[in-house]
Amino acid sequence: MSEPGDRSVITDSLGVSAAVGLYGISFGAIATSSGLSIWQACALSLFVFTGASQFAFVGVIGAGGAPMTGALTAVLLGSRNMFYGIALAPRLQLGRGQRAAAAHLVIDESTAMAITRDTRRQARLGFFWTGLGVFTLWNLATLAGAVAGETIGDPRTYGLDAAVGAAFLGLLWPRLQSWNGRVVALAGAAVATGLIPVTAAGAPIIIGGAVAVGLGLLWRSGPPATDPAA
Repeated sequence: MSEPGDRSVITDSLGVSAAVGLYGISFGAIATSSGLSIWQACALSLFVFTGASQFAFVGVIGAGGAPMTGALTAVLLGSRNMFYGIALAPRLQLGRGQRAAAAHLVIDESTAMAITRDTRRQARLGFFWTGLGVFTLWNLATLAGAVAGETIGDPRTYGLDAAVGAAFLGLLWPRLQSWNGRVVALAGAAVATGLIPVTAAGAPIIIGGAVAVGLGLLWRSGPPATDPAA
């Protein structure tokens, strides 16, 4: 039985999915123009499915860094999803098998659409409609962007070597709504920038990201109270 407001939750989720999912075109184009094949770009979106980590990986690769360095950077940035999961668990209250399946959909947007709901039912609606919507559109958009990016060639010819940083900033900017978030971002950026002249490509992002994660853990608030059952 539906609740009042269910349709609004679904409508909002679909709107967020469209806005975020289509951004995968940028990732696909940047990935292939930075040296990845179409299928490698698509595999990243299919199996990694976290935009910041994906952009960080291709940024390291595009800068000449080792793939392992890029992978470590991506894992570090993706670690925030673990804390999202901790906050979501008492709200969604899924079974063990459901949790395993839902883990891949834990991203910024699906988390935001779930934790702002008043009931467990609507939290689940927001989480799954947003998560599945973004996943579907992000992967389709990645394929479209990857095909286009492969025809572009050397990204430096068109100034696309700067697109990774711009795209990453575009993902980061909406998250800087709190004073704590701004301090964490500035501290991580300052450390990374200072290390660029003295470390290998990719290392500044890893170390700066580690500093940001450490500060974030110090300031992270506890998980929200359990929602009432639907």
